[in-house]
Amino acid sequence: MSTRTPVRVVVAGGGIGGLATALAVAAHGHHVTVLERQPEFTELGAGIQLAPNGLHALDALGVGPEVRATAVAMAELRFMDGVTGTHVTSLPLTERYQRRFGSPYVVVHRAELHRRLLDAARRLPRVTLRPAASVAGYRQSAAGAAVHLDSGERIPADMVIGADGIHSRIRRQLVGDGEPRNSGITAYRAIVPMSQVPDRVRRDAVTWWAGPDCHFVHYPISGGAYLNMAASHADGAPTLFAGRPTDGALVRAAMSRLGAVDDLLRLTDEWRAWVLVDRAPVDDWADGRVALLGDAAHPMLHYAAQGACQALEDAVVLGDLLGDGAQPVPEVLRRYVAQRRERTAAVQAVSRDSIRLWHAAGEAATARNRALAAMTPEELHTAVAWMHAARVRGERPSEAVR
Repeated sequence: MSTRTPVRVVVAGGGIGGLATALAVAAHGHHVTVLERQPEFTELGAGIQLAPNGLHALDALGVGPEVRATAVAMAELRFMDGVTGTHVTSLPLTERYQRRFGSPYVVVHRAELHRRLLDAARRLPRVTLRPAASVAGYRQSAAGAAVHLDSGERIPADMVIGADGIHSRIRRQLVGDGEPRNSGITAYRAIVPMSQVPDRVRRDAVTWWAGPDCHFVHYPISGGAYLNMAASHADGAPTLFAGRPTDGALVRAAMSRLGAVDDLLRLTDEWRAWVLVDRAPVDDWADGRVALLGDAAHPMLHYAAQGACQALEDAVVLGDLLGDGAQPVPEVLRRYVAQRRERTAAVQAVSRDSIRLWHAAGEAATARNRALAAMTPEELHTAVAWMHAARVRGERPSEAVR
């Protein structure tokens, strides 16, 4: 056991990335205070996909078994032509996939994942959870740092981690790159009881239905009790909004080209809508004793289903680099960014480029279907290996995958 003085870490943001950071840092004997601006530690959203890299990160954080207990393991990722209703290809996720990547591919309700991380953080005496603590910014010197709240309170720290999301106040001060980029795509989300879902819908697959300027995805959550549904429409939305209640008729009109899923879209009229946003990668997201993590550092569109996985990887890498605190905090954060920068930038790029895959039309859609249908399971596994591989420190995508 090290005799060094524990590092005082303050984390802005009590979401998945912030709580994972608390677990990773506290495991090495350091004191962590997590500041959440909401009155309670909660998580918005519905379904979330966890590839093996995310599950291995959860294992490293000590909560992998608890998450697997409520997650649903998927047998395949199914790609469908939503206009014709034809099955284009499937990426199998069973024996060969699990042997290669060392873990299944699962889906879970986002709130369930957050709850497992929160429960684990509450069990650790070195972790302090503070709700209703809205972070305004930070200050630092060679000797230390401090987080300033909107209330005027000052919280001293040796290290500050901004895990406060895509609208991060820590990022605004550290990077200063303005507002997120409007993708011009509106996403709609809903969940329905599985008892209402037609029997033809696979309960063991993530299924994508692609169409011109739109696509639709569905998979089970909450142990299979509900079907999570998400639709995206490139409608050129001019202004940003999030969580807006939306009538089912509007969703069906946006997805009207996907005739193959009209019956699923009619399962509910209770939808919520978001305009999707992201940011371009930056070379550096550390400033002395302050650094960013997760969506605050490298926000990405959800099309690669890697946002949470990359935040979990961030947390594990940061905790490992900090270790017993022998290295100066600015050096730890410099190495953390250097280790994570290229991988996360590649996932950001693939997530944005995937729009062309999901939203192709006409000859482009025909060529896409032909190319995907020609790929063997081994080729499909190789295409995602750089993201899904168990190694937390990851790989670069090959030129072929790009």
